[in-house]
Amino acid sequence: MSIKVLTFGCRLNSYESEVMKQQATEAGLDNAILVNTCAVTNEAVRQARQQIRRAKRDNPNARIIVTGCAAQTESERFASMEEVDLVLGNDDKLKSDSYKSVPDFGVPMAEKIRVNDIMSVRETALHLIDGLEGRARAFVQIQNGCDHRCTFCIIPFGRGNSRSVAMGPVVDQIAKLVDNGYREVVLTGVDITSYGADLPGEPKLGALVKSILKHVPSLERLRISSIDSVEADPDLMDCIANEARLMPHLHLSLQSGDNMILKRMKRRHDRDHSIAFCKEVRALRPDMVFGADIIVGFPTETEDMFQRSLDIVEECDLTHLHVFPFSARPGTPAARMPAVKGPVIRERAQRLREAGEAALQRHLQSQIGREVQLLVERNGLARTEQFTLTEIDFGEPGEIVPARIVDATHRHLLAVGI
Repeated sequence: MSIKVLTFGCRLNSYESEVMKQQATEAGLDNAILVNTCAVTNEAVRQARQQIRRAKRDNPNARIIVTGCAAQTESERFASMEEVDLVLGNDDKLKSDSYKSVPDFGVPMAEKIRVNDIMSVRETALHLIDGLEGRARAFVQIQNGCDHRCTFCIIPFGRGNSRSVAMGPVVDQIAKLVDNGYREVVLTGVDITSYGADLPGEPKLGALVKSILKHVPSLERLRISSIDSVEADPDLMDCIANEARLMPHLHLSLQSGDNMILKRMKRRHDRDHSIAFCKEVRALRPDMVFGADIIVGFPTETEDMFQRSLDIVEECDLTHLHVFPFSARPGTPAARMPAVKGPVIRERAQRLREAGEAALQRHLQSQIGREVQLLVERNGLARTEQFTLTEIDFGEPGEIVPARIVDATHRHLLAVGI
């Protein structure tokens, strides 16, 4: 074994893991496991710690370096693990020098920690990569950090304030990936609809999307990851309406369908805005589908408040639902609010997941008989333009192939080649 990376959490972490491996290799690191953690829930932190212990059991002679959002926000907790040799902050993990000197086994806990003040970081540099190992689509970081302080969220303290990558390097990276054979690219970040506020001229996300599609004409498919609908700018809406290469799938950071809960979360949208946004986008792009993040059991959530989250699944015609049982993160305002009891949270989460499964079924059934262009992810599985998982028995990973949807299971579509 040379360098192995364990990645938890978001697409941005997947991109950064590739950069980390590249930087560690350049630094001459060998026989090491890099663990890129997520801090979004207590469960994510628990899973990371569990995998660290397992990795050490399976590779007793490997050095283990832990980084990512959970390492940034809970560095001492990871440094106290005897399996861990080094804890790196989210900024340092992308620098080659960070991997040139790993402390010897048995050093004091404080010597294991190399975590700076993430709020002092003012810029985000784009690291050019050739691709992402084992993935049919490529991720490109355009932004990092977040200026908002939602009361449930620890991520700004793991990522710092919002900072954007200049448009030129983003276009250059995508052109390089396309030259290397990637047919689809996903723009990633922590809060990508805040893109450009810190750059000269303050370009918006829509301007970046237009620039990519103009200057990389050979890029076949472009996706944008989770967006905050209140920051969707006119150029982005124009792209949604008129750019066929921008894929018809948006993942919305809704979090709740109830206005009082949204206010207590310190979100900037309300229920009516979410419903109106989805209707406006569908008027511009009838084939658009929506995914959404919804938190269940946020402090003070009553049954009536939860019902409004259930209702918004149909009112926004959501297709791909990510359900998050509320997880109190230490240091956040929500952790000090009156909690909903655990059994109630679990029961509501199950009901919301069932509503999400019913919504997915409606979408799957509506696709039968349609002709689509599938991006093959791995042998036997592919994704439609709307990001719907599809089972196939043809095509090679990374190819885009024409197909007809002939049936659906409870989870995915079934297609044949045409």
